[in-house]
Parts: sequence; structure tokens; C-alpha cells
Amino acid sequence: MFSKFAYTVFEESIQKYHIKDNVYQPFVNPYPKDDIARLLYRKNWIDTVQWHYEDIIRDPEIAPDDALVLKRKIDASNQDRTDLVEFIDSYFLEKYKDVEVKADATINTESPAWAIDRLSILALKIYHMQEEVGRTDASVEHIEKCTQKLNVLLEQRKDLSTAIDQLLADIEAGDKYMKVYKQMKMYNDDELNPVLRGQK
Repeated sequence: MFSKFAYTVFEESIQKYHIKDNVYQPFVNPYPKDDIARLLYRKNWIDTVQWHYEDIIRDPEIAPDDALVLKRKIDASNQDRTDLVEFIDSYFLEKYKDVEVKADATINTESPAWAIDRLSILALKIYHMQEEVGRTDASVEHIEKCTQKLNVLLEQRKDLSTAIDQLLADIEAGDKYMKVYKQMKMYNDDELNPVLRGQK
């Protein structure tokens, strides 16, 4: 099942990041260039670093100049994340390009890669909720609440994984077809963002 394979790569990325647990640590991709795992690993690494950017920027004592720099990093990270999702969808488009689509085939509300994007974020939520459950300095009430939340996240992982694998099976069988729209984000484009355009 592709979802299990992807989740294993996400877990590997998360574990590797947390050895140093530093947003400025160098990124090293352990997978070869033409391996889909390379894209999955990079995708999750971006998500993991951004997760910690979001923690840092919420520090009430952060200096305004530091917050602005971090906001720019978050914007760039969001663009990288979108690009990686589109690369992953390109992999699926190539993989299923010769499938004979049935006349009554339907389209899904999201592409496979955007569903996989949600699985990557879910892997991060589960990792950090497990951390909360394992804390020795937290109250019993906190541990109980986090345990309940973790159980919900684990159920969500099961459901999302099933949905991803079913979608891919349907595409492979010609029962569903892929149609990918580029995200066309406007705020990073100096022709589409009126503030950036005005500075040209």
C-alpha cells in the first residue's frame, strides 16, 4: 500500500530532524534522485521545519525583526511545499498515463499528492502528540487529554491511509481520473501581487 510506504518515509524524516531539532540544520536526502521516496522525504522535511517555524514565531517575546525574517521563511516554505506536492502529482500522472479511463470514471475532490500532503502533516501531529503523552512533567489531566487526541489522530491516519490507497487503486483501474491544477499562488508573484508589482 502506497500510504504505508509514504508514512514510513515521513516517520524517517521526522525522526532524523529531531536528532538535532534545529530549523537551521543542513538537509540531506538519503534517497536517490529518481526514487519517489526522495520527493516524499523532502516534502515531509519541509513540513517538519515549518512546524517548528510556526512554534518559534508564536513566542510572545520574539523581536519584531526576527518575526519578519521568520515570516519570510514561512512564506518561502509554503511555496516549496506546494512545489513538492505538484512534483509528487507529476509522478502519479506519469505512472498512470497509459491507464484506459472508463467512460463513467469520476474525478476526486483532491489529487493523490494533496491527500498525501495531509498524511505528512498528520504524521507530524501524531509524533508531537505522542511526545505530549510521554511527558513526565505534565499533569495527569494533560496526559489524559493528549491520549484522547492521539487516539483520534491514529484513527484519522487509518481512514486517510485507506482513502489514499483506494483513490490510487481507482485511478489504476480507470474508475477515477487525475486532473491536476497548478496552485497559481498570487502573493509570491511580482506581477499578480499589487504590492510587489508597485515596487517594480
